[in-house]
Amino acid sequence: MVEFTLWDILRNLLLAARWTVALSLMAFVGGGIVGLALLVLRLSSGRIARRFVAGYVQLFQGTPLLMQLFLAYFGVALLGIDTSPWFAAALALTLYSSAYLTDIWRGCVEAVPRGQWEASGSLALSLREQLRHVILPQATRLAVAPTVGFLVQVVKGTALASVIGFVELTKAGSMISNATFKPFVVYGCLALMYFALCLPISLYARALERKLHADRR
Repeated sequence: MVEFTLWDILRNLLLAARWTVALSLMAFVGGGIVGLALLVLRLSSGRIARRFVAGYVQLFQGTPLLMQLFLAYFGVALLGIDTSPWFAAALALTLYSSAYLTDIWRGCVEAVPRGQWEASGSLALSLREQLRHVILPQATRLAVAPTVGFLVQVVKGTALASVIGFVELTKAGSMISNATFKPFVVYGCLALMYFALCLPISLYARALERKLHADRR
């Protein structure tokens, strides 16, 4: 029987952590791009567009991420496409992230005083020009801290990708635990690694919130 040392466990978990970080960044960036497009659509004057975005947000916020991962993995396969766990996990987490980011950013846009909309409208600016030159620069200051904070949820959400066979930290931890028969040690190291990934993001979000609050005063 091969004896696994603590370093062997940590080394293999660190290798798997690369995929957790990569998946988190892909989901966060992709979700941000889709979320920004949905936000602009939500702010448009079309009632159908607003209802579509509102329904989209409610759908992905009102259903478990685990179910979304299963639907992405098996649903795409029904279309005749050879689905990899990486593609399915990235797709599901991107759509999940976009729904939450759209809602976060919508709240920040609505927090901009109504007078700013009226003032920019009196200058005969189009909606696109209003957003670009007046509203979004102000909303961005409000959105930075909660957006960075949401990244913590994305990192933790990647753990569910293990159920469709994507080998990230949690999946690697399960495989190592089965091989070493040391579940307490393995999952203890796993928890510490998630904590090490999420703590700097949380501290950075808190620092940004304090800084922006001080600047507003």
